[in-house]
Amino acid sequence: MLMLSSSPYLQFNPSLSYKYRSLTAFPTLGQISIQKKSYLHCCSSCNLKGEREQNGDMENLKRRRLLVFLVSTGLLPTLPSSGKTKSKNPYDEKRLLEQNKRVQRENNAPDDFPSFVREGFEVKVVASDNYVRRDSGLIYRDFEVGSGDFPKSGQQVTFHYIGYNESGRRIDSSYQQGTPAKIRMGTNALVPGFEEGIKDMKPGGKRRIIIPPELGPPVGPSTFFSAKQFEVFDVELLGVKDCTRRTIAFYSDVVCD
Repeated sequence: MLMLSSSPYLQFNPSLSYKYRSLTAFPTLGQISIQKKSYLHCCSSCNLKGEREQNGDMENLKRRRLLVFLVSTGLLPTLPSSGKTKSKNPYDEKRLLEQNKRVQRENNAPDDFPSFVREGFEVKVVASDNYVRRDSGLIYRDFEVGSGDFPKSGQQVTFHYIGYNESGRRIDSSYQQGTPAKIRMGTNALVPGFEEGIKDMKPGGKRRIIIPPELGPPVGPSTFFSAKQFEVFDVELLGVKDCTRRTIAFYSDVVCD
């Protein structure tokens, strides 16, 4: 019977013992354990970073909501806009005025004729201080006042006139026709602006009337004006007559003395 202690293979050998410990230390499992720890450390760092970013996003969202609330309630004043706004050129009106005056000279417009500065749908009337402006929009100037009474509704007025457009060109004249116009007041025979302009004239008076579009005649092929614009009339009131209605049998008319 052999003794275990007497076996040469079981005697103590330092090198053999070192190899044996190395074989039983499971180095692969150790590496796996180290890798696992590093992985866990990395995951915990990633989670921490994600939580920080999420918290940062929440803070930014809260700040934005607070800013919107302050601006909407007026607690935080808004800054003025730095964009450039289109300013009106002060030379535009002067240029348009000179252009209108040049066209009026070409059309032989009378002296002290008003100018019209038209910019789109807006028209500015430029006239001297001799003109009177009424609240209705009518503008006029008296060259001669005349004498007598103002015409009343139902009376007949006899007058000469010259009509101009905005460029100073003549569009109609009773002088060229050779006979004055005769119209009864208050019968809607005249455009509103024209009747308003002569109802406070006296016989022998001469007046220039500037009629705005809202007091002018309707536009169309049967009128002198093809578009809504100002009209200018030089009027000379010749006389005023009373009128009476006369009836003969089945015939009735108005006679003016």
